[in-house]
Amino acid sequence: MKALILAAGYATRLYPLTKKYPKPLLEVGGRPIIDYIVDKLVSAGDIDEIYVVTNNKFISDFKRWSKKVKSPKKIILVNDLTKDNRDRLGAIGDINFVIKKMKLLDDLLVAGGDNLFSGSVQKFLDAAKKNIASASIGLYRLKRKNDASRYGVVKLDKSKKVISFQEKPKHPQSNLVAMCLYYIPKNYLNLINVYLQDKKIKADATGSYIAWLKDKADVYGYVFSGSWFDIGDYKYLNTAKKNFAN
Repeated sequence: MKALILAAGYATRLYPLTKKYPKPLLEVGGRPIIDYIVDKLVSAGDIDEIYVVTNNKFISDFKRWSKKVKSPKKIILVNDLTKDNRDRLGAIGDINFVIKKMKLLDDLLVAGGDNLFSGSVQKFLDAAKKNIASASIGLYRLKRKNDASRYGVVKLDKSKKVISFQEKPKHPQSNLVAMCLYYIPKNYLNLINVYLQDKKIKADATGSYIAWLKDKADVYGYVFSGSWFDIGDYKYLNTAKKNFAN
């Protein structure tokens, strides 16, 4: 199995902090955010290679980082060749770019480069593989339902299959939301390209892809316990820093 860390965004909501430096390399608790994600992926025995997709603007920063990071598993940097936020490929576009460029044919675990969580990736994969040849997404139950309007809100049936997915609803029906963590079995990889052919889609919204995918094939959810930080702006960056400082 391969893993892919999404790190090609331009993080405009964190300007000026990220205007000249990539968000996944910002430090939380004395370490780059991406280091924690690498640790999680390394701990999952099923994963043998880790890809990191970035852009032309920040590729040099990631090359310097890759020489310092400690990982027993091979880390491969992929440059999506974009230069700024205006020509970005978007998260789904970047996943498709890496699949094609690196000719990936294996099952794929995709993780956001700005998501910190305390749960086990291996347990997530173990649960995902029980649903043979089906996709799975990591989920988290927020304390306050109103906070769910920032995320994709999910509803599961008794078998943990996704039966409803609303991307950033104004009035959330639930506090169960999608993390940026996806298991994509190899037989689903081609569906990403099919999705991107639709002119109505949003290439930068992974939630929109899951909402589309659940109507085409089975998608299951796995609820993580513990802590989760989606570092999208200064508020959540500072919250993560305070938590890791303790």
